[in-house]
Amino acid sequence: MEKRKEKILFSEKTINSRVQELAKELTIDYKDSDLVVISLLRGSFIFAADLVRAMKIPMEIDFMTTASYGHEESSTGDVKILQDIRADIQGRDVLIVDDIIDSGYTMEKIRNHLNKKNPKSLKTVVLLDKPSRRQVDLEAEYVGFEIPDVFIVGCGLNYKNHCRNIPYIYTYDD
Repeated sequence: MEKRKEKILFSEKTINSRVQELAKELTIDYKDSDLVVISLLRGSFIFAADLVRAMKIPMEIDFMTTASYGHEESSTGDVKILQDIRADIQGRDVLIVDDIIDSGYTMEKIRNHLNKKNPKSLKTVVLLDKPSRRQVDLEAEYVGFEIPDVFIVGCGLNYKNHCRNIPYIYTYDD
């Protein structure tokens, strides 16, 4: 990996605090729900694990694997569903968990795909929102942090398939 100076955007403590806040809000919003949480792999697995452990309600957890970045720093716009969910979501509340929404292409594709399975409701929670990069008319209902148009790494987000395990989120100081 390249040796560049890290610029921390969100510390581990800040991220953990925000995840706890989101979990409390989601616990209230879904307290009487038949909830299915769908984590989009691979980027959201750390955020999703922390979030669902902090939620104090019953839920089913499932996973989808998507690809749109390859080894690039921005989405190609060509979103592929590599693995679909196993859960039956018809008539159930569904919460999609992702690490980041930037162009919106992935979330748009996933929402359209899951809506065909007739859920009762379909909402999204993302750790990071990069609205300056949005290419589709789509917003997440729950957002951890809004960020500027910078390439970020850590807390599930990778660079050339590395750095997902870093417990904070950073960019590079040029």
